[in-house]
Amino acid sequence: MSYVALSFTLIFVMITMLVSMWQKLDLEKDIAIGTIRSAIQLLLVGYVLMFVFKSNHPIFILAILSVMVSVASWNAGKRGKGLRGIRWRIALSIGCTEVLMMALLLGLQIIEATPQYIIPISGMTIGNAMVVSGLYLNHMKREVESNKGEIETLLCLGASARQAIQDSLKRSVKSSMIPTIDGMKTVGLVQLPGMMTGMIVAGADPVEAVRYQILIVFAFTASAAITSIILSLVSYRLWFTKDLRMAPLRD
Repeated sequence: MSYVALSFTLIFVMITMLVSMWQKLDLEKDIAIGTIRSAIQLLLVGYVLMFVFKSNHPIFILAILSVMVSVASWNAGKRGKGLRGIRWRIALSIGCTEVLMMALLLGLQIIEATPQYIIPISGMTIGNAMVVSGLYLNHMKREVESNKGEIETLLCLGASARQAIQDSLKRSVKSSMIPTIDGMKTVGLVQLPGMMTGMIVAGADPVEAVRYQILIVFAFTASAAITSIILSLVSYRLWFTKDLRMAPLRD
């Protein structure tokens, strides 16, 4: 795609801004900022990846993956506002998921140990883990608020923190995984995923593109389960004080 053709895509942004003005949504500033930021960020990433792909040095790959995990953890951590230390727990969960997924993919020789495979697949896996972490925290907050009386009663009856909050943890983990599972059921029928579409547009064999997309779909499912479970295990104590009372959320 030429830069001239790329510039024509601004028409879609203009349409969005016109609709916002027409309906008085007052989103024009956010749309403009988002447009500029996304364009600059993607162009910079493109040049960085070009350098990393050419150098093919492990330290650069690790640096990019570390940045991905850090940004994902910071963003997902916004959903856990008031929970002290939640961001490093999210980073731990996403990091463990990434290490396990890459160990399996590389160890079983499903993908090649090159930046062209590791970075894009890691980016999709980490992004999915970020979304799952945010969903888990949203559901967990609602669960704790709506079941506070039940949890406190269990604590009074001698239950441990884990026992008192176990049902809320299970429901939150399940809820955070529902979008990923629903996506598995409808992929190829309702939507043609990004990786598959990108490969086809680039001229790859559609069947080959489908095989890689199946890899991504299965990896997403595993990463969603691993991330939500690890996060539930390392964060459930944040909902309690040291003397096993319900902890007030801090701003």
